[in-house]
Order: sequence, then structure tokens, then C-alpha cells
Amino acid sequence: MASSVYKVIELIGTSTESWEKAAAAAVERASKTLRDLRIAEVVELDMQIEDGKVVAYRAKVKVSFKYHGKEE
Repeated sequence: MASSVYKVIELIGTSTESWEKAAAAAVERASKTLRDLRIAEVVELDMQIEDGKVVAYRAKVKVSFKYHGKEE
């Protein structure tokens, strides 16, 4: 079996509706420029607050994808 190498990057997605949509936004955006996405791990959730009200949900997401070198 051939070995593989994966790279992990950290992204922050935002949504005015929910943490789930914030995390999905990060993954969807990453999928536009990266190939072979494998795993997305939500590592932190927070909210942006203005005048005592939640105005945005934020999800910090670690996304892994297969690393392709010149030989592939």
C-alpha cells in the first residue's frame, strides 16, 4: 500500500444564522481551491456581539487534504 501525506490548515467560517452554517461555509470555500479534502474538525466556536446581541456565529475549522507533490 502506498503511503500518503496530508496537510492541515485552519480556517474560520462565519454565518449570521448558526455555527453549523459557519463551519459549512469554511469547508465549501476551501473546496473551491483545494482538492482531495478529507476531514474537517471544528475546534472552536464563538460569536460576534454588538449592542448585546449576537450578530454572527464563527467556527474555527481544521481542514485536511491530501498533499500532491510533483511526482503525482
